[in-house]
Amino acid sequence: MTFELPHNSPLTKPGFIYGVATAAFQIEGANTADGRCESIWDRFCATPDKVHNGDDGAIACDHYHRLEQDLDLIQSLGMDAYRFSVAWPRIEPAPDQWNEAGFEFYERLIDGLIARGIKPYLTLYHWDLPQYLEDKGGWINRETAYRFVRYAEKITERFGNKVVSYCTFNEPLCTAFVGYRWGIHAPGYADHKLGYQAAHHVLLAHGLALPYMRKNAPEAEHGIVLNFTPAYPHEDTAADLEAVEYSDDADGFWFLHPLMTAEYPSRVVQQDAVFMPVILPGDMEIIARPIDFLGINYYSRRVVKANAQGLPEQVHNEHPKTDIGWEIYPDGLTHLTQKITRCYARLPPLLITENGAADNTEPENGEINDTMRVNYYQQHLLAVHNAIESGVDIRGYFAWSLMDNFEWAYGYSMRFGIVYVDYQNQQRTLKRSGQSWQQFLQHRTTR
Repeated sequence: MTFELPHNSPLTKPGFIYGVATAAFQIEGANTADGRCESIWDRFCATPDKVHNGDDGAIACDHYHRLEQDLDLIQSLGMDAYRFSVAWPRIEPAPDQWNEAGFEFYERLIDGLIARGIKPYLTLYHWDLPQYLEDKGGWINRETAYRFVRYAEKITERFGNKVVSYCTFNEPLCTAFVGYRWGIHAPGYADHKLGYQAAHHVLLAHGLALPYMRKNAPEAEHGIVLNFTPAYPHEDTAADLEAVEYSDDADGFWFLHPLMTAEYPSRVVQQDAVFMPVILPGDMEIIARPIDFLGINYYSRRVVKANAQGLPEQVHNEHPKTDIGWEIYPDGLTHLTQKITRCYARLPPLLITENGAADNTEPENGEINDTMRVNYYQQHLLAVHNAIESGVDIRGYFAWSLMDNFEWAYGYSMRFGIVYVDYQNQQRTLKRSGQSWQQFLQHRTTR
């Protein structure tokens, strides 16, 4: 079983990048090794009733100790690139204390990728803030933005142009809104004003860091990764269509619009005026500094209708869903990238930096036939093809995820990997979806 694309699809050309993605806290384990300090996710996992089954990231996939094996695994898939994140707590375990053992781990990772012909795509922040910064307010505290700049400067000084692509933040919506506004993720606050303030400081940190990153790695690309769950109207009425626009502006476009225009979306600013963040003069211009790429993370859509106040209310439908309960809707990826392209004249090239499905198929006779995930990838690759054919500039696609891992508040109950991980013995087994990627990429090189 392999993926099929139309003849001469742009996705079959050598210049189109294919990769797999992971995040440090989700796979590394070794949370007390080599001087790493406590992160907000260590603290959150230790808080009762926050993570499914009381799971934590102490061991996860033990990637820290199995690095060479996992790099060989990526190479065996035939991937062009690997998107990974650096654990800030491993690099700066105390304020202004830079941990050489942490740098050396990521140096081995990056050099190991290069030796195997795999392009390193580095994410600076994938949610694991050092707890000592959270103790001083975390992303609610403007000072954290400046601490991030110093961290970004140190990483890019060390690795420079060896890294092909640097991402400042993965999914600031989850950091700020899921973590500070809704309380589902670390650090677990549930306060609208705190969420908006955290969001502003994350975007400010992104903009502040860019000049230092460019100075230290002038040949690399520098950008950010945003997640979107685009809205669709329950009915084709003016009220529902307006609810769709509000839903999008309050979701991923809350972060994209200021990056492109130096302004937050006016619909949401007016509606949530009482919760708006403190913004200092010059902040918005810093946030809107040019980027070389925009990463798009897409998994699903939402269907909304206007409530009595004209605001979006999610409507549940009976369409097929993945095991995490997210609707399978590949056209949403096409339409989302078309809308983004339509809205912003200064949009940089796009990368699909995460896309995948929770498919909890268990091994049977030594095989994992995750056909739902195989079909999900097939449909979404076609959605990317359709977007490019319509004029959207998409340069690459990263499957989420390389292997089953710690799925945040879901713990180990959800499996997104194309490689099965037996958490008892850490054995890796290539799933049917991984085999499909392998065959697809082998076929691409022989066209």
